[in-house]
Amino acid sequence: MTQTVQLPLWLFILIVLFAAVTALSHFLLPSVRWFFRRRMERAVARLNKRLKRPIQPFKLARRYDMIQRLIYDPEVSREIVQYAKVNNVPENVAFQKAREYAREIVPSFSAFAYFSFAMRLAKLLAKAIYRIRTAPQNDGVFAGIPEDATAIFVMNHRSNMDYVLVTYLASKNSTLSYAVGEWARVWPLSALIRLWGAYFIRRQSRGGLYRKVLSRYVQMATNGGDTQAFYPEGGLSLTGRLQRPKVGLLSYLVDGFNPEGERDLVFVPVAINYDRVIEDRVLMAAHARGDRRFGARISVVVGFVLRKFWRRLRGQDTRFGTAAVAFGTPVSLREYGKVDDVDGLSHELMARIEAVMPVQGVPLVATVLKAHEPMTTTQLNEAVLALIERLPARSLEIDTGNVGAEIAQACEHMVQHGLIEQQAEVWRVMPGQDVAIAFYANSIAHYLQNGGDAASAKGISAFAKS
Repeated sequence: MTQTVQLPLWLFILIVLFAAVTALSHFLLPSVRWFFRRRMERAVARLNKRLKRPIQPFKLARRYDMIQRLIYDPEVSREIVQYAKVNNVPENVAFQKAREYAREIVPSFSAFAYFSFAMRLAKLLAKAIYRIRTAPQNDGVFAGIPEDATAIFVMNHRSNMDYVLVTYLASKNSTLSYAVGEWARVWPLSALIRLWGAYFIRRQSRGGLYRKVLSRYVQMATNGGDTQAFYPEGGLSLTGRLQRPKVGLLSYLVDGFNPEGERDLVFVPVAINYDRVIEDRVLMAAHARGDRRFGARISVVVGFVLRKFWRRLRGQDTRFGTAAVAFGTPVSLREYGKVDDVDGLSHELMARIEAVMPVQGVPLVATVLKAHEPMTTTQLNEAVLALIERLPARSLEIDTGNVGAEIAQACEHMVQHGLIEQQAEVWRVMPGQDVAIAFYANSIAHYLQNGGDAASAKGISAFAKS
């Protein structure tokens, strides 16, 4: 027992390293993790005191635990057996496939990353690019959602800035979990998005096993009180108009809802509109081609953002006009009753979005210039004032006491964007910009087609019939 054992130096170093790793993993790391987890729990408890809708335990669960819970869910287990039979593979192979899907979908939410980094970045970016306006009814709508209900924000999709804008506005009240498409599955963006609580979905997947794993995760999240946000259109609008809704995620929510359960589901329609959509040229080009391939590179986007910040630091106002957000009348799924037609519910939600669509200066000027010959400033002001009379007052996100200044500001933004020009005191659309003018006019065209305020009150049935 007391004999000397000689070892090569490399082997001694290897043994010491293995011993250190063992000690670290069995003794030190659990204590360190416990220490930081306790600190995080106290921080979340303080944070929940100021949030109107506190962060729920489901959202704070460990990602590994959530994945295990998901793949061992009885409904997922039955789908795994079915997948193995249909594809003639062993059940353990099907189980691993379900695990891959779960790892792909489930986020790894970090309250620290969300509130210390994501919210600050969202606020900085949103305010650097737009003047932000919110409808006066927004606070009342949000406050009216029962505390024991899960809020589901249902939004129109105008720009990728929608994510930034709504996340920033909601940060004072709650956290949001987005359904994010495959465009964001690039490193390091994918890691950041997971930390912020978003979950990835494959919009083109038709496999039953994948859909079951996704649907069960969405249902678990909503049953756990996790505030959700999704775009029923399924993608960005290429024309400025609202698109016909898709029912994928909505059907998962409806199928997993128990009217007798503890939690109600409350759908909050959210209408978003802009004086300028950053990627408008890309969207219009895709519409002209008849596809949805967006050619913007990440380097172009980063370069654009850096140029904006640099000009802002030099004291220049580089904002693209107004970005406005308005909440519509919520829909309680418990009060709505049994949903026999998910498509009908989706159209109703889209109609409620239409009914509160914000109206800013650029859509007003675009609507007037699209429908008229070139006109003087006086004629333009008179035409815009006449147009305002035909629109619902609650949707106007302009200073109605100083409409002339709002029109002048809108014209300035449109000149900078290359949409219109003024020659000899006459405003006209620039050659080749008719499609761009229509893109912005389309965002409020439904008000004029349906008859102004009457359309706001009866928009649901009008949209459903379209």
